[in-house]
Amino acid sequence: MQVVTRHKRETILIGVVILTLLAVLIVNAVRANPTTSGKTLGDLLGTSNRTAPGASLGPSQTDQQIATYQDKLRANPNDAAGQSNLGLLYLQKAREVGDPTFYNKAEAVFNAALKIEPQNATALGGLGSLYLSRHEFQKGLDFGKQAFNAAPSSYALGVIADAQTQLGLMDDATNTVQKMVDARPDLSSYSRVSYIRELYGDDDGAIQAMQQAVDAGAEGTENRAWVTYELGLLYFNKGDFDTAEKTYNEALQFYPNYVYAQAGLAYIKAAKGDLNGAITILKDVTQRFPLPEFLISLGDIYTLAGQTQPANQQYQLVQGIMQIYRDNGVVTDMELALFQADTNNNLPQALAEARQAAANRGIYKTQDVLAWTLYKTGDYQAAAEASKKALALGTNDRLAFFHAGMIAAKLGQKDDAKSYLQKALVNPGFSFLYANEARQTLASLGN
Repeated sequence: MQVVTRHKRETILIGVVILTLLAVLIVNAVRANPTTSGKTLGDLLGTSNRTAPGASLGPSQTDQQIATYQDKLRANPNDAAGQSNLGLLYLQKAREVGDPTFYNKAEAVFNAALKIEPQNATALGGLGSLYLSRHEFQKGLDFGKQAFNAAPSSYALGVIADAQTQLGLMDDATNTVQKMVDARPDLSSYSRVSYIRELYGDDDGAIQAMQQAVDAGAEGTENRAWVTYELGLLYFNKGDFDTAEKTYNEALQFYPNYVYAQAGLAYIKAAKGDLNGAITILKDVTQRFPLPEFLISLGDIYTLAGQTQPANQQYQLVQGIMQIYRDNGVVTDMELALFQADTNNNLPQALAEARQAAANRGIYKTQDVLAWTLYKTGDYQAAAEASKKALALGTNDRLAFFHAGMIAAKLGQKDDAKSYLQKALVNPGFSFLYANEARQTLASLGN
């Protein structure tokens, strides 16, 4: 399988792991006490309902496996393989219940394993995954390479490829993913092929590879549900709402109550104008699994519906979450910059965060966020330069096209502005916050 067709010039998304890890605990705490400055998670987090993202084997099985390894390690603490496997189980537990203390536990046992066996590939790869989740991509790349050198594996290649992608090392990432799919064509490698193709603007090729990822997945597993959701999202981004809806429903058939698929259905309702229907679904989703992306979308739909107070409540929750992320060592500069720019909140800080993200992280999205924060602060020429860099790879990011169109309009570049806004509106639901503005601006530009 060819990863990128040469005439075509973000796991999939690393941030999902850290959001899944922290959000359930944090949002309950922020709802109880939205003032987070100077607080620790221990100060803020009380008893909360912790809900997995959908049907799964459940945390009880993981608990049993953790207890088994803990017993083994009490009897033999110098078992490097046992330490490494326990670390992976802690990462799984963190994903299931959203408790960040399991990240620290995982790091501790991975390091313990490496003290016993410095070339333990499982521990090295586990640390690589951990650093990727913290958005420390260079460290993730370093540990991924160490894991591969210790024992070549598809898992280590996945860590390497994800880090290279986020660092903007696209030729390297493409070559690494090609090695993955050549060695082991499976859900993990096909999904990364899809993302590489998407980044290069080959949407049809991305859909083809993601369908292969779905077909390669075991039915009834969260991994297969995730790639099915991603397949639906690819259709959604093309404006094919009917196929996207069908795909999300397929995910729910074999993995009931999967929050990502349910959120996808809410987005389709909002894009079609059924704001109340979208709000009803997202209120339920955010109560069960309150990820910032869901909270922001709910806030944007409330805004579109003219319900300012509940919209602001969602945005305040996100602000609290972002602060707690940062207090616990998570790098959120790009995400924070975009959120602040969209809410017109502390724009000088947003610009500083965006500049830092662009300096440290090469993926196209950092340049897009920088362009938008520059636009919001009135530096339209610099915004245009950053936007050009963001679009250079060819990614059909509808929000990035909107940003480029608004920047071009400010600079009096009428034809460019129209072209970019038309590309954005290929998906009329590209942004609940900005879709109407895109249509109005396009209409104002005339023929």
